[in-house]
This record gives sequence, structure tokens and C-alpha cells, in this order.
Amino acid sequence: MMIAIALVGCTATPPPTQKAQQSKVSPTRTLDMEALCKAQAAQRYNTGAQKIAVTGFEQFQGSYEMRGNTFRKESFVCSFDADGQFLHLSMR
Repeated sequence: MMIAIALVGCTATPPPTQKAQQSKVSPTRTLDMEALCKAQAAQRYNTGAQKIAVTGFEQFQGSYEMRGNTFRKESFVCSFDADGQFLHLSMR
């Protein structure tokens, strides 16, 4: 009887497999994020938003990054949280 109880404790179910995180940000929100990124970069680099190019968009587990550069080839990265809220601009 004691062995049966001990064996029951050893047969734990394996943890569920993790599924890929689904994007919460809509295409409209992505465009808003791009506009905000351009505006922040334009202010930081003292230029117009039309002279800012966003060249990449990446989704991570809990955040997003937009990469870009100015017409003077100065690189930057805009970071956003999982809901698409602007976090910060990093000069690269």
C-alpha cells in the first residue's frame, strides 16, 4: 500500500508546452507606433519626420523594436511594450 502511494506521487504530469505568443498589436497600431517613432527620432536628431526612415520592425516576447535611420545615416531603435506603448529611443 505504501509503495502504491509513493508511485502515485512520482507520476506527475509534464508541464504544458508553451505556445508562441500572439501579437496584440493591430496593423493600425503598428502605423501609429511608426509615426510616434519617427516623431521621437526627429525631435532627438533635430530634423523633420519626413527625413526619418523606419527600416525594420521586430517582435520579441514582451516588446517590439523599430529600427531606423536619419538622412545623415544616424541609426536608432524605438522600443515599445507588449501593448505598443512607447518606452524609449536608443541612438545606435
